[in-house]
Amino acid sequence: MPKILIYTKDYCGYCARAKSLLAEKGVAYTEVDVTYDANLQAEMIERSGRRTVPQIFIDGHHIGGSDDLAALNSSREFDRLLGRVPAETLADA
Repeated sequence: MPKILIYTKDYCGYCARAKSLLAEKGVAYTEVDVTYDANLQAEMIERSGRRTVPQIFIDGHHIGGSDDLAALNSSREFDRLLGRVPAETLADA
C-alpha cells in the first residue's frame, strides 16, 4: 500500500473532504497538522510549492489538494495509484 501524507489545518473544510475520501477508500494516511506550526507550514510550502491546505502526497509524489484528489478518484487514477486497478484496465474504461 502506498504511503499517503496529507498536510492539513484543523478548521479546513477541504481538508475534511479529502480525509473523508481517504477514509471512504479505506486508505491509511499520515496527517501533518500545520495549524499552529509555522515550521511545518514552511515545510509543506517548500515540498508542494503551494500555501493552501490540504496538500497531499502519495509515495512522496505531490498530488495536490482536495479537488486534485477528487479528480484522481473520478478518473480511477487514484485506484491505480493505490494498486487496486491495473493500468491496462484504465485504458479500457
